[in-house]
Amino acid sequence: MKKKIIATVECRMTSTRLPGKVLLEAGGKPLLQILVERLRLVPQLDEIVLATTINETDDCIVKLAEKIGCQHYRGSEEDVLGRVLEAARANKADIIVEITGDCPLIDPRIISQTIDLYLKSNCDYCANCLLQTFPAGMDTQVYSTDILAIANEKGLSAPDREHVSYYIIQRPKEFTLLNLAATPELHWPELRLTLDEIADYELIKTIQENFSEKGNDYPSLAEIIGYLKENIHLTDINKNVQPKKI
Repeated sequence: MKKKIIATVECRMTSTRLPGKVLLEAGGKPLLQILVERLRLVPQLDEIVLATTINETDDCIVKLAEKIGCQHYRGSEEDVLGRVLEAARANKADIIVEITGDCPLIDPRIISQTIDLYLKSNCDYCANCLLQTFPAGMDTQVYSTDILAIANEKGLSAPDREHVSYYIIQRPKEFTLLNLAATPELHWPELRLTLDEIADYELIKTIQENFSEKGNDYPSLAEIIGYLKENIHLTDINKNVQPKKI
C-alpha cells in the first residue's frame, strides 16, 4: 500500500525578527502562496498542510489557505513539534516533508530528490541541511510520522519543542540520518535565500520579480544562482544578516 506523503509548512505571523513576513508580497503574491505553488510542483506530495497557530493573528494565514485551496492545521505556537505531528496525524500522513514558511524560493526539484533519497534508503531521517551545502532557504527534511511521534514522546526540552526535528538529529546513534549534498553547481552554503529579516525580503523580492517579469514564476535554484552570479552585487543586500541560533 502506497504511503501518504505530506508537506507540512510551519508558518505564523508573529516572527520575532520580521513580523508578518510570510504574507509579504513579491510580484503581487504573498510569499507563502508562492511557496505553496512551488510545493505543488513536487510529484511525490499527496498533500500540503499549512501548520499554523491557534492565535487570532494567524487567521489571515487560514484565509489564504482557504483562498488557494490548501489544507491547514492550527496548533500551539510554542510547541511546534506537537503542531507538526498533529497536522500530520489529522491528514493521515505516513511520511512528513518538513518545510518552514521562510523558504519561498525553495526548489521543487531538490525537495523531490530528498524524498527519493529517503524512500530508496533505509534511514529514519533524510535532509539536505544536516551539513549545509545548498544555500539557506532550500532546507528539506523527510521522516515518518512514527519517528516524529517518538520525538514527541521523548523530546521534552525547549529546543526539542521549538525545532521539530531537533531531538532526532541530536541522536545519530539512535536514529539513522542521511544528508543530500549539493552538486558543485548548486554548492553555495553562504548564500541566504531564506526569510528572516527585511534585507532577506528585499533580495527574495528582487529575485522573484526578475524571473516573473520574464514569464518564469518558479525559477530553479540553478537559474537563481546563475542570475546572482551575473549580478553579484545583489548578494550584498543581505550579507550581514546572521542566522538565528538554536
